[in-house]
Amino acid sequence: MTVRVGVGYDSHRFGAGGPMRLGGIDIPSDVHCAGHSDGDAICHAVTDALLGAAALGDIGEMFPDTDAANKGRDSIEMLKAALVRLQTAGLRVHNVDITVVTQAPKIGPHRPAIRARLAETLDVPLDAVFVKGKTNEGMGWIGRGEGLAVLCTASVVTR
Repeated sequence: MTVRVGVGYDSHRFGAGGPMRLGGIDIPSDVHCAGHSDGDAICHAVTDALLGAAALGDIGEMFPDTDAANKGRDSIEMLKAALVRLQTAGLRVHNVDITVVTQAPKIGPHRPAIRARLAETLDVPLDAVFVKGKTNEGMGWIGRGEGLAVLCTASVVTR
């Protein structure tokens, strides 16, 4: 079995009005992640980490923000499209580890739902997905509550 590892990153500024979509679930909030798609920064980072591990492109190449068809697109569907690329290449997801850097919302209360949604989408056991939240200790644009960032490490294995 061959194991490959990829790293994904995404960040979004906040826009007025909620809810906030993260990891395929809606989190009650008075802001949302502004973006061309639905702004789901967790799904975007996971998608890039998986595509990077497989050397199969990136989310911007698959879903360019210059294409009107991607306006408001569901990021879970984008992640599923990336999974088809992996499967076609003879690979499957082994695990993902996600860190959300934000002052708010707190990720802990939503962790179980995000993990379950991603595990179902990725077709992996629940213990193959982990999500944690970190603050930026009040520093920089994240600390000022202007947006959030997500880092993801993913491993894929041959089928």
